[in-house]
Amino acid sequence: MKHFIWVTLFFVLVACDSNRVFEENEDLTDRVWLEENILDFEFEIEDATKDYSIYANIRNTKDYPFYNLYYHYSLLDSLGKPLKKDLMNIDLFHPKTGEPYGSGLGDMFDHQQVVLSPFSFPDAGRYTIRMEQYMRRDSLHNVVSVGVRVEKNKE
Repeated sequence: MKHFIWVTLFFVLVACDSNRVFEENEDLTDRVWLEENILDFEFEIEDATKDYSIYANIRNTKDYPFYNLYYHYSLLDSLGKPLKKDLMNIDLFHPKTGEPYGSGLGDMFDHQQVVLSPFSFPDAGRYTIRMEQYMRRDSLHNVVSVGVRVEKNKE
């Protein structure tokens, strides 16, 4: 019964999120983000007159071996032309104490970082956010999933 209540609450909260345009998280095989594992997230913008916020979602375990994570993102238009790109850094743990940041349950921790805000898309249409880890390691262990969220800014 307790499980049912949590699942119901989750769906009620998600359904009430009227500003969300897109959100997708991709689970990584064996909780490893390989250097060559470039993740593309495609979404549609229907109203280019609004301002938007774009977020990166990162889920890691407590056994992630570093206190931070560098990743590179590229925002591409429908023709694959880069509109924005940058190298980002997110602290997953306190650098001195090792205490985890983010919201967590058990040994999993969720982080959401602003990538672009406010951002105005030049046109309505299809866009892609490309994400790749930039820790200069072939395999980055204990990263469970990576995702992107796009939402309309409140007026």
